[in-house]
Amino acid sequence: MATIVRQIGTIARALDSIANVEFKQHQLARGQYLYLVRIAEHPGIIAEQLSKMLKVDRATVSRAIAKLVQCGLVDRQTAPDNQKVKHLYVTELGAQQAVFIQRENAYSEQIARQGLSATESQQLTQLLARVVENISADWDRVKAGEHRQY
Repeated sequence: MATIVRQIGTIARALDSIANVEFKQHQLARGQYLYLVRIAEHPGIIAEQLSKMLKVDRATVSRAIAKLVQCGLVDRQTAPDNQKVKHLYVTELGAQQAVFIQRENAYSEQIARQGLSATESQQLTQLLARVVENISADWDRVKAGEHRQY
């Protein structure tokens, strides 16, 4: 039986696999493109905000950021009022890479919506937004230490 979670997972894995193949030529390792684009879209974002946005733990974000910094795609800038807070910005090279990634994303979006009417496309967007809200709320509870009751 195909469930919505399985279908979303299949879509996510397929797009991730495609991206890993296509972004390899740009020296972007597995999943780094997600972080790079979000930093480009939100200049000055901090790791904790990025963690919540992408629904991954802070250790995973820290590793990805360290690799992006090492590759010269992202800069960390210390907040003037708090030395512990590091704001993230894409470098010029990072901005160039982000544009390429955004073009790939737009293409994938076009492919995903193929054969859907404008109304169906709008409905799908609205329904998926609701699913994201549901899962995000669950993610927040689990990250706060709650256990789900199956």
